[in-house]
Amino acid sequence: MKTVKTMGINSNQPVGRGFNFPYDIAIKDDLGKSRTIYLLNRPNSATRMGTRIQYFTFEEDWIGEFGNPLEDDEAKFTKPVTLAFDSNGQLHVTDEATDEIKIFDSEGKFQRSIKLDSDNQEDGERFGPAGIAIDFDDFIYVSSRYLNLIQKLTPEGRIVLQWGCIGNGPGEFNMPWGMDIDSQRCLYVADWRNDRVQKFGADGSFLRSFGESGKKSGQFHRPSSVAVDSNLNVAVADWGNERVQIFNTEGLVLNVLEGDATLSQWSHEWLDVNLDEREARNRANLKTLDLPRHLSNAYHEASQTEHKFWGPVSVKFDSDDQLYVTEHSRHRIQVFEPVELT
Repeated sequence: MKTVKTMGINSNQPVGRGFNFPYDIAIKDDLGKSRTIYLLNRPNSATRMGTRIQYFTFEEDWIGEFGNPLEDDEAKFTKPVTLAFDSNGQLHVTDEATDEIKIFDSEGKFQRSIKLDSDNQEDGERFGPAGIAIDFDDFIYVSSRYLNLIQKLTPEGRIVLQWGCIGNGPGEFNMPWGMDIDSQRCLYVADWRNDRVQKFGADGSFLRSFGESGKKSGQFHRPSSVAVDSNLNVAVADWGNERVQIFNTEGLVLNVLEGDATLSQWSHEWLDVNLDEREARNRANLKTLDLPRHLSNAYHEASQTEHKFWGPVSVKFDSDDQLYVTEHSRHRIQVFEPVELT
């Protein structure tokens, strides 16, 4: 895949433009008109200040934000995890601390919430919603990190299907996280602690899995997110290995991305008024790959090399099959476009 652009800039301010430990994005495509990105900020802070969703255009024009802890009780977030739009343009947000899905319109106005629970949930046990995916009929799929199961819900929140338990066999999970649905209505689940991706039919039937623990091509270390494009290519955020792997629907590796970031528009604007910082950047070698021997693993290389992924937590495709990789630790999004093979 070919680099298109980089979005974002780090900011630890509780409001306004800037990313601070982003967790996920959702993309709203108004075909032929505009494309808006909704980004979830979840700072590593006990106060939760700065936890919010901000939204901006593909051209990086900042529009607004919502869900700040300073807002009213219904709209604010505690520990939000993932985002997904339904066919009516309503944004669904999982919150693992409150065991619910919060639903907003595209301007951030709170609509309602869906409380999540399960029949096999013991007293005092948490549901812990993590990943969310919404199909063409607006059925909602949500993964439970604590109960190790998947639920399929009606748009109103009624459970119509549930499967999974703790384990490493087919249809079993160990802290499932990100999910996506392909054009054939199959569900893909990033099975985080089992270091694999599982694929299911719309009825919850197990179809296949791919991946295993490791750092070689086709192996994973804590995959956190999965996305499927219109050609059924599957992108997986291999968070622990600081990379994104692209597979075909059979689980064959097609490509491995390690990041190729440029400066975002927001970064250029900041450097234009902070000339000493720009001068320091120009003097520094931020693309060095010649690191000391003790900094040789994926984490060290990522944290010391600016253009590489550092904490690739989320992957999403837009309607043009452009891939968006959200980096939790470097507070940015890298965008890639597909390249046709000749």
